[in-house]
Amino acid sequence: MSIFSIFLFFSLALSKRVSELKMLEKQDKQISHGRSYVVKDLDFIQNIGISSGYISVLILALYINSEHVRSVYDSPHLLWPMCIILLYWVSHIWLQVHRGKMLSDPIVFTLKDPNSHVVAAVSVLVVVAAKVLG
Repeated sequence: MSIFSIFLFFSLALSKRVSELKMLEKQDKQISHGRSYVVKDLDFIQNIGISSGYISVLILALYINSEHVRSVYDSPHLLWPMCIILLYWVSHIWLQVHRGKMLSDPIVFTLKDPNSHVVAAVSVLVVVAAKVLG
């Protein structure tokens, strides 16, 4: 699962960079001082970030289909909705970035975002159901 985390958190890190670049663009600046990227890089960085988030969904799907999961969960087939949930959440985060609504660290944004709260609650229910229902 560490590779899943790498792709997911890389996506979140890039969401912060894209947010910073969007703010620079609004201020009509081209260069981020102290960083090695410029406003011209915005689309490229955004594409990498979105792709990384979606790759984390693929990695989750591969994990759910693994022998390890079948040995740990009583009903591993109940974990499949996690892919849809994560796909929704990654898309939601990047849509907020695109709209210029993520003005802080993505973790801080997530802690304050009602949609993220619902995603977390539903995710916990799905995992618990997969563990105890059999």
